[in-house]
Amino acid sequence: MSHTPTTGAPVSDAVHRHVASLAPDQLPAYVYDLAALREHAAAVRAALPERVELYYAAKANPDAPLLTALRDAVDGYEVSSGGELAHVRAAVPDAPLAFGGPGKTPAEILAAVDAGVHRWHVESEQELHRLAAVLAERPAAVVDVLLRVNLPVVTDALDAVPLAMGGRPTPFGLDPDQAEECARLLTDGGPLGRRLRLRGVHAHLASGLAADEQLAVAEQIVTWSAELAERHGFPLAEVNVGGGMAVDYDDPARRFDWTAFGEGLAKVLDAHPGLTLRIEPGRALTAYCGWYATEVLDVKRSHGEDFAVVRGGTHHLRTPATRGHSQPFTVLPVDAWPHPWPRPAVTTGRATLAGQLCTPKDVLAWAADGAAGLRTADRVLFAMAGAYGWNISHHEFLMHPRPGFHYLGD
Repeated sequence: MSHTPTTGAPVSDAVHRHVASLAPDQLPAYVYDLAALREHAAAVRAALPERVELYYAAKANPDAPLLTALRDAVDGYEVSSGGELAHVRAAVPDAPLAFGGPGKTPAEILAAVDAGVHRWHVESEQELHRLAAVLAERPAAVVDVLLRVNLPVVTDALDAVPLAMGGRPTPFGLDPDQAEECARLLTDGGPLGRRLRLRGVHAHLASGLAADEQLAVAEQIVTWSAELAERHGFPLAEVNVGGGMAVDYDDPARRFDWTAFGEGLAKVLDAHPGLTLRIEPGRALTAYCGWYATEVLDVKRSHGEDFAVVRGGTHHLRTPATRGHSQPFTVLPVDAWPHPWPRPAVTTGRATLAGQLCTPKDVLAWAADGAAGLRTADRVLFAMAGAYGWNISHHEFLMHPRPGFHYLGD
């Protein structure tokens, strides 16, 4: 059984009961359904061909219980800093790691080499030289690298995506001509190529692509990578086509079509025997398992519009502010009202759900029809809060209490 949402995704009985059991001073709280996460990740894994490796982009949500819940379904984890590297290694010590990010410091490079990361996503020619300098002091160490390339793509799919990391000027990766030079350095018999093994190409170009758009981009990445390998005479072993699978906050029931994506990747692999593809989704794996639960502190009218002020806000759940959307939510009515004064309630049929911060930008949902009849002390569960929520938020602004964290089905 699930509880029908007001504008969000269905709430499982376990999440509903848990949020209802919390005292007001235990809110706001992040509530994660780990059983649902494991089920979803297993379904994603089952939809992918054998020669597609599934890595989880830890930046989406690095909470240790989520990392361990994913372990049986994923082949490894992508990390983008020394902090993530140490954290993920501690949480899942046996897991292969891919190390990316455009600004690796000398200390992070040293730590990653010593940690024995499985794959290195090289972002610049200087990074190759810095990496080689570290290896010079470690004669037994050899590093497997993928060149991260900022490819132009022959599609308009990147024009409307929320985040584009390639196909245009960005700080990410190597332009094709720069990638050619790095490939030459690694394959010309010089000192770099003896310690840095070129395995292939990495190209994460955008976030927010549907399955057909992802496939079109992936096909172009693989074709370009195969041509690069042929020009420089190295065996193309791997191509990482990135993550960024679409998550629709306006329609939580609309999911990325993993079955169609897997079938499309199988056709790409059929044309390239011996090639391993790798994908590294983050948001598309964990967004749906998380809820940000809070309560309505007040309902007030302003210039003819209703506002419901909730505990917490965008300093805990910054996603709607960064992406400019309304976070889907479900209302859990609370009938008890122990006070002698009238209970403030939404009377206009809709309301904007705002947080406690002293800024008009602290809005979780704008003019939402789903807030009709919302009352002070009712509880609100913001759905799809399992990725890029707490970990990207500006926690210390106004110094409100931090939320609780609850992991169900651990």
